[in-house]
Amino acid sequence: MSLLGERLRAVEAAVRSAVAARRAVDPQPDDAFRGLYLSDEQAEAVLADRRPPVGPVTAAPGAGSARADGDRLARLAERFGLDDPDVTLLAIALAPDLDPRFERLYGYLNDDVSRRRACVGLALDLAGLSARSAADRHRLAEPGPLVRGGLVVVEDTERPVLGRGLRVPDRVCLHLLGGDAPDPALRPLLADPVPALAAPALPGGPALSYLRDQVSGCAMAAATAARPDAVVLDLSRLPADADPAAVAAAAGREALLRAVALIAGPVEALAERGAGAVRVFADLDAPVLLTGSCPWEPAWSRRIPAVTEIAAPTGPERAALWQRELGEPAAPELAALTAPYRFSPGQIAQAAQAARQAAALDGGVVTEPLLRRAARDRTVSGLERLARRVTPGVGWADLVLPGPVLTLLRELVARVRHRDTVLGAWAMRPGGGRGIGVTSLFAGDSGTGKTMSAEVVAGALGLDMYVVDLSTVVDKYVGETEKNLDRIFAQAENCSSVLLFDEADALFGKRSEVSDAHDRYANVETAFLLQRMESFDGVAVLTTNLRANLDDAFLRRLDVLVDFPKPDAAARQRLWQACLHPHLPQDEDLELEFLADSFDLSGGNIRSIAVTAAYLSAEAGRPLSMTDLVTAVHREYRKLGRLATAAEFGPWFGAWAV
Repeated sequence: MSLLGERLRAVEAAVRSAVAARRAVDPQPDDAFRGLYLSDEQAEAVLADRRPPVGPVTAAPGAGSARADGDRLARLAERFGLDDPDVTLLAIALAPDLDPRFERLYGYLNDDVSRRRACVGLALDLAGLSARSAADRHRLAEPGPLVRGGLVVVEDTERPVLGRGLRVPDRVCLHLLGGDAPDPALRPLLADPVPALAAPALPGGPALSYLRDQVSGCAMAAATAARPDAVVLDLSRLPADADPAAVAAAAGREALLRAVALIAGPVEALAERGAGAVRVFADLDAPVLLTGSCPWEPAWSRRIPAVTEIAAPTGPERAALWQRELGEPAAPELAALTAPYRFSPGQIAQAAQAARQAAALDGGVVTEPLLRRAARDRTVSGLERLARRVTPGVGWADLVLPGPVLTLLRELVARVRHRDTVLGAWAMRPGGGRGIGVTSLFAGDSGTGKTMSAEVVAGALGLDMYVVDLSTVVDKYVGETEKNLDRIFAQAENCSSVLLFDEADALFGKRSEVSDAHDRYANVETAFLLQRMESFDGVAVLTTNLRANLDDAFLRRLDVLVDFPKPDAAARQRLWQACLHPHLPQDEDLELEFLADSFDLSGGNIRSIAVTAAYLSAEAGRPLSMTDLVTAVHREYRKLGRLATAAEFGPWFGAWAV
C-alpha cells in the first residue's frame, strides 16, 4: 500500500474514534432536525463502509510511470521539509478531496453539515496534537512548511483559529494522484520555448541567481538552457491587477512539486510594482533564477544572489540560430543578411517561424524580402510612442548623389553588417563602457537628400527607421528631456532599427559659457547626450543643415560623416527625370536640360516642383507641359523668397501668367 493510502487509513481510524466519542456524549440523539446533519445511524453506516480510502495512484494521460508511483507523498514531504506530524495533518486536510465519506464525517464532527472540511482544531485533535501548544499550532500557520509551501490553505480567517477550515489546493491533490499538468493560475505566464544556447555555469542547489542580459531575452534563453526542465514564467505577461505574492507562491510550489528550478523574468516587470514584488519571488524556498537587464538592487531580497552577466550572442551564434530555425540549406549571405538584427534567441525563433509561414503561401521558399519583413515585424516596440516609424520605400537606384557620397553611405551599411566581427571578435573598441553602436552625421543644405539617404540605408539593412519627434523629447522641466532621450536610446537598442535625429543641431548643439541657469541646464543636456552616445549599441543617423553648430565632442564620436553637396547641372537633370514618374502623362517636348541648367535647385525643391506641376496638369486635364513646370518653378521661387528673372527663365519668362 502506498504511503498516502497508509496515512488515510490512519485518518479513518482516528475519525472512527472521534465519531464513537461524539456519539457517547451526544445530548440530543432524537433531535427532530437530524436531516440537517449526519445522524448517529448515518455515521455508523458510513463507518461500516470498509472500502480503501484511496485507490491505486494512476498516472495522468501522457505522464511517465516513474513519476506516477505511490511514493509521491514521501517525495513531497522531503522537498517541502515536512516531518511525520506535518504529513499526517496534510492527509487529514486532503481526505475529503479523495473520499466523499470524509465530507459527511467531518460535517458530523464539526457539528455543522455545511462544513465538510477539517478545521484547525479537528485536524490537531485527529493527529494527536495539542491545540494549546504553540509549536503544534504553528504547523497550520504561516511559519509551518504546510502553509508556507502552499500545501494547505487556512480559510475562514474571520473565525477563531481552531474553527478555521483547511483546504488542500487542487494542484497538490492532482500531483499526489499522479498529475503533472501545471497550475492553471500559472498557465497564462508560462514562457514560450526558446532556442537553446550554450548553458552558462550556474550555482546548483536551492540558491538565488540573477542573470543580467545585454540584449533583452538572452538571459531567459541562457537560463532555460542551463535548467531545461525548469518552471519558466514570462513576467511581462503579469496582469496589472494580479497579486505578485499569490503568483510567486503558486510558482514556488510548482517548482518544489516538480523538484526543478523556477525561472522568472524580466525582473523589471516586478520592480515597477515595488521592491516587495521582487522579494516574494527572490525569497522562495525553491531554487530561483531571475532574469533582467537592470542592476540587482539589495532591497529585492534578503539573500545575496549569484549574479551572472549574459553577453549578447555573437554574429556567428545568431547566424547559426537563424540557420537552425529556418531549417534550410546553409546560405553564404545569411550571416550578412541577419547581422543588423540584434535579436534574442526567442525573437529569432519568432521571426523565422513568421518567415516560414509567409513562405508557405508564396512558393515555399524563404526569400530575402520575406525574411526581412518578418524580422521588421519583431522590432515593433514602445519606440513608436516617442518617434515616428518609417518603413523604407526607396533604394540605391533612387539616390542621385556624387560617387564619393554613395561610397560613404555603403561604408555605413558595411559597418553595421560587420560590427560583430570588428568590434566583437576583433575587439577593436575595448573598455570604457563603449557600446558597439554605429553613428553617423549627414550634413548639407536643405533638400540635398539627407533624410532620403537615411531611409535608403535603413532599407539596405532591412530595418525600419524611426524619426525622433523633438516635440516629444524636449521638456521645459529640468531633467525630463534627458529621461525622454534615454528612453529613446534604450528602445532603439532593443528594437533593431535606424534612429534618425532630424535637425540634430537642436539637440547636439555646442556647449557655451554659463551665464545663467538656462546655459547650465542646456550644457547638462549636451553632456548627457555625449555620454549616452558613447554607450549606444544601436544605429543612429544625425542630420543637420548647420554642421558648424554641432559640438566638437559629438564629431569625435561619429563613425561616418557624410557631406551632401548641392547638385550640379548633370545631377539636377537626373533629379528632374527621377521626379517625373513614368506613370505621369507628359508632353514630348519637355526641356529638362534647360530646367537643370537654368535653375539652381536642390533635390527637395525639384521634387516639390514636380508635384505642383502634376497638380496643374491634372486640373487642366492634359499631359504635363513645359508651362506647368515653369509655373511650378515660379511658385517654388516665391516660397524661397527668390526673384524670377528673365535671365533665368529665358523664353519661358512670364509663362505662369498665361
